Amino acid sequence: MEIRVSQFGHNRQTPLLDTVHNPADLRKLDESQLPQLAEEVRLDMLNAVSRTGGHLGAGLGVVELTVAIHHVFNTPEDKLIWDVGHQCYPHKILTERRDQLSTIRQGGGLSGFTTRKESIYDPFGAAHSSTSISAGLGYAVARDLAGKTNNVISVIGDGSMTAGMAYEAMNNAGAMNSRLVVILNDNDMSIAPPVGALSAYLSRLISAKPYQSMRHLAKEIISKFPPRIETAAKRAEEYARGFFTGGTLFEELGFFYIGPVDGHDFSHLLPVLKNVRDCGFDGPVLIHAVTQKGKGYEPAEKAADKYHGVSKFDVVSGKQEKTPPKAPLYQNVFAKALIAEAKHDDKIVAMTAAMPSGTGLNLFQEEFPDRTFDVGIAEQHGVTFCAGMACDGYKPYATIYSTFLQRAYDQVVHDVAIQSLPVRFIIDRAGMVGADGVTHQGSYDLAYLGCIPDMVIMAPSDELELMNMVATSATIDDKPSAIRFPRGEATGKVTLPERGSVMEIGKGRIVREGKHVAILALGTRLADCLEAADKLAAHGFSTTVADARFAKPLDVALVKNLASNHEVFLTVEEGSIGGFSSLVSNLLANEGLFDNGLKFRPVCMPDIFIDHDSPAKQLEQAGLDADGIFAKAMSALGQEVAKSSSSIA
Repeated sequence: MEIRVSQFGHNRQTPLLDTVHNPADLRKLDESQLPQLAEEVRLDMLNAVSRTGGHLGAGLGVVELTVAIHHVFNTPEDKLIWDVGHQCYPHKILTERRDQLSTIRQGGGLSGFTTRKESIYDPFGAAHSSTSISAGLGYAVARDLAGKTNNVISVIGDGSMTAGMAYEAMNNAGAMNSRLVVILNDNDMSIAPPVGALSAYLSRLISAKPYQSMRHLAKEIISKFPPRIETAAKRAEEYARGFFTGGTLFEELGFFYIGPVDGHDFSHLLPVLKNVRDCGFDGPVLIHAVTQKGKGYEPAEKAADKYHGVSKFDVVSGKQEKTPPKAPLYQNVFAKALIAEAKHDDKIVAMTAAMPSGTGLNLFQEEFPDRTFDVGIAEQHGVTFCAGMACDGYKPYATIYSTFLQRAYDQVVHDVAIQSLPVRFIIDRAGMVGADGVTHQGSYDLAYLGCIPDMVIMAPSDELELMNMVATSATIDDKPSAIRFPRGEATGKVTLPERGSVMEIGKGRIVREGKHVAILALGTRLADCLEAADKLAAHGFSTTVADARFAKPLDVALVKNLASNHEVFLTVEEGSIGGFSSLVSNLLANEGLFDNGLKFRPVCMPDIFIDHDSPAKQLEQAGLDADGIFAKAMSALGQEVAKSSSSIA
């Protein structure tokens, strides 16, 4: 149902939705009431997200599907698993969290994804793609082992089907007899034939009991024939259905394919879902539902990105409240630097895993379309793809969010590092990421890359340093390298050249001289370190502040100088335990620099998961802001200061 401007306003009514507090209430409704309920859910979601921002287009596209699933299946006893989880806002509205939706992605509020600790209706937490079928199969096997009979439903989008993990799971599920329902939410795939009356009829027909009974009888009869005839008959039946439905690929993976069905039409959805629930399939089933991102909200339907992720917006006009950036975004500075290098070197190529605009590579692609590669949600493949190009003399830049590079760790080690291939890893979203929360925080890259032999790791303190590091990476041709930088705006305090300058590998710099405390910063926390130094000076302690620039190789002379000439030595990094501080402390220990009473304190992320909030609040909680750094130094000096109640020691 199309939402019109006249329906918006401060006095919108949702009389039917007001009676639905959980899926049990939803299941009491007559099927004829479901279109109205779906419209009210869509209105409620729009109203909430317009005030908070968040993921919108994907949720609008699955409203009817969400309502239908909860109406037909007995959630939470039946397990409903959403892939990625960014489309789960309608699900949250219907599962006892409607009153909290205005807190989504805010500090102390609802997560923007599914999470087990939030609700019994979220049986599996997710914010990275392509995990739902694996998790669903695990639930299905556990159910079978326990002798239970509940249903397991995994909803996966067509984008998530670009990742190999989805096919690994389907291959495994197809070889087993566990009953699993996979719903392919297809809002962009070209494999789907037109959805219409014939398609809907065929889907109802092949999922219904009479067809299944006849199919079972035919199997029994055919099983009496020689194996060759039995196999041929089975293939003929599968390909006949595949001819009409387009599901041959899924049939080959061992799934019983049903579809495509219109994911916005309850007269199509409900009969198929009921048939799948009631027919007792002895194996995995895939329902192919075709939906439209942004469905029912005209501004989203017309937008190129379908309002995938939005800031606060006016519901009537769709206009988003976007504050103009005060400084360039780090991702765009990277793109500027890479474009400058590529103009001088035709061997430079760039790869992204489905994040061209988020990483700035859309700008590089405009300049060099033939040298830009988007491999889809396939980080493992992407890294080895880059390794292959590096083998033949090209200079690939593997541009991946820190949290997503985790998915390709074996490839980083086995396919790149062991072979000393000069793949350049550009690690965006390093550190805190605010509202996206723990699943997207770039917390671990310093730790998981720092332990790899001969890996060069750089972290700029500002946008000029980033440009210089991109230029430097282009000269590293005998080993892998990485540059990590945070999400969001740069400092805006430096003038950028047309092209970066090459830096000396493994060489840091002293920014401020002092004699009591030494602070060695890696990355953009340098500004907070300088502010902390000002606070220390106000208490009579002069401070040396240095910019490490490189986590590997360490500037050994700089570290030894700081440790030998100061009473207290702090390292500061926006990364987890086991990262930069561990590399420095290992050097200090091996050089015997702890032997004379040096007071060393690492300042890094605490050993907990920090939930979604504003980046400033997250840094405060982690003790990585100026106050936290100051307090850590004062503690080492034996001068305790009052700490914020929200910070972590």
